[in-house]
Amino acid sequence: MPAEHDDVPLNAIRVFVTIAREGSVTRAARTLGTTQSSVSRYLSVLRDYFGTDLVERKGRRSELTEFGRLFVNTVAEPLDTVCFTAKRMRRRNRSDANRIVVRTSLSTFAYSFLIPNLQAFSAEMGGVIVDVISSLSPPTSSDDFDILITRDLSVIEPADDWEIYNETLVCVGSPNHVAGKTLSIVRSMPVLNITSRPDVLPTWLRAMNLASTDIKSGARYDHNYLALPAVITGKCLLVAPEIIVSDLVRGGILNVIPGSRAPSGMQYRAYAVDRSDNPEIARAFCRWVARLCKKAAIPEEA
Repeated sequence: MPAEHDDVPLNAIRVFVTIAREGSVTRAARTLGTTQSSVSRYLSVLRDYFGTDLVERKGRRSELTEFGRLFVNTVAEPLDTVCFTAKRMRRRNRSDANRIVVRTSLSTFAYSFLIPNLQAFSAEMGGVIVDVISSLSPPTSSDDFDILITRDLSVIEPADDWEIYNETLVCVGSPNHVAGKTLSIVRSMPVLNITSRPDVLPTWLRAMNLASTDIKSGARYDHNYLALPAVITGKCLLVAPEIIVSDLVRGGILNVIPGSRAPSGMQYRAYAVDRSDNPEIARAFCRWVARLCKKAAIPEEA
């Protein structure tokens, strides 16, 4: 029998858990990308360690012994937790130490607000390169990013997080058509529909004490970034998050209809994941974008 303090054969345990899940040595070897003989050697290691078999032959089949079933039921879930956490926290040692990857589910926010301001962050941080990728899918352990900016996705890996923006909605239009107008203009000028944010218009209408029948429904667009050129150049209105139109309003390209501001109840958050190769830069970016969002509010008289 092995001494009490012998090293635990973790690799052999991982192989055994795979055998239990796959139901055979052959399928386990295929899943692990190794040979049946190698898997059998790991089983021998476990037999020597425990002093009993964990798998037994039944004709052409391999079945877990009672001891094997008890052991796998105890260790399988903790082993998954260890492997999952290790993968997510792994440093990838990218060759470029002055670069971070920002992933976001907010494509219009990135297009209209974040990316136009990135040069300021880069200059502040001595030339940091910021890569931006957009995805609506929940992040996985194999995804390569340092920061997640999102309104609706959750992060299940270790990460520091910042509340960067409590979403406020505004109704905007081209100055040629809405300058000097009041909120009553929504009854006569078409309001664009954004299919990727079906919550926005009903939320805004409730806040304005309006019904869907009180407005004139306009064209449909998949995303706000597609609708922005339409509202800039056309005779129509758009209800959108204030933060994505703030620079256009300040530049006089769009006007906010007075009295049209309303909270949506949605919150934008930034997550700096612990496994980042550049954790300090990632956290600095999150603090920077939080400050940037606070400065984005449009003056009431705009």
